[in-house]
Amino acid sequence: MSTSGFTGRRVRPRNNVSGMKNTSWAARIRTVAARMRGNFRRVRQIVKSRKDRVSQTAFALRPGQRPQDILAVLLLTVGITILVFDIPTYPWIRSLPHEYWATFNTFTDLGKAHWILWSTGLLCLYLLALDAGRLLFRLRMTVAALFTYAGFIFYTVAATGVLALVFKWFLGRARPKLYQEVGPVRFDILALEHSYTSFPSGHSTTAAALATALALIFPSYRWLLVVAAFWVAFSRVMVGAHYPSDVIAGTLLGVTFTYYTARALARRRIGFYLTESGHVLPLMNKRSAGACVRAVWRVWTGRRRARRLPDPVPTVDATKADDARLGSS
Repeated sequence: MSTSGFTGRRVRPRNNVSGMKNTSWAARIRTVAARMRGNFRRVRQIVKSRKDRVSQTAFALRPGQRPQDILAVLLLTVGITILVFDIPTYPWIRSLPHEYWATFNTFTDLGKAHWILWSTGLLCLYLLALDAGRLLFRLRMTVAALFTYAGFIFYTVAATGVLALVFKWFLGRARPKLYQEVGPVRFDILALEHSYTSFPSGHSTTAAALATALALIFPSYRWLLVVAAFWVAFSRVMVGAHYPSDVIAGTLLGVTFTYYTARALARRRIGFYLTESGHVLPLMNKRSAGACVRAVWRVWTGRRRARRLPDPVPTVDATKADDARLGSS
């Protein structure tokens, strides 16, 4: 039995054929697709509306963060590495026991981008499909933060991966497996062969981009993330896939692009903000993050509802009572 919202009488639910059609899979898919389009339009509107804030937060880049400084570091470190480390590295690796190669080979593929793009991409699609406007405040905050940071990671990893592919296929540096034939500094522009795609390292670019993004989102764990990214990048040298200079160039590419992306978001106060000293910090602090985690846990364990209570529909009796009170006043 259910209560009619307009008459106040109890009515027996009817078996409505059109209602069954509305709950079909096709109708559900159309509803979710429309909701995703609507949410995506709202995201675009938010990003577009934040452009006015860019001029208000025009903090100058500090020394060491300017593009010319990054280029100077790249030329210096890569040049020295090619001259000093690239030549003896491959013979040294070949002299090590096979167990070294086997150990580093177990985790070197963490530098591949596919598992990062799939996880963050699917999470963004799922969050777009949610009717977040009907959720409680803390849950809406959680959805917004997850979408912002997952989208940030997806974009930086995907974009740096594409840049690394363009550079390595254009520059055409020979991989270490051709060390005996052509040496460690052979570049063949537009060779368009996989054996000539060593510079820069794509795995190192992805590892650096992911570690930088996570370090900006979770500043307290930055050094742990840096060390983890270092070993993933260094594993490319230990398995004989790249020279040290390839790894350094890929790392600088991933770090630089991700930092500039976070800075652009911070100037719009989307996910991050800029301090007066020019540091990029996440908008979601520890206190807010803890409150969001607790709210999700309470919903997950059934101790709290997820959606806001709908506004009560007035019955005829309640409407008459209100009219009587208004008339008497």
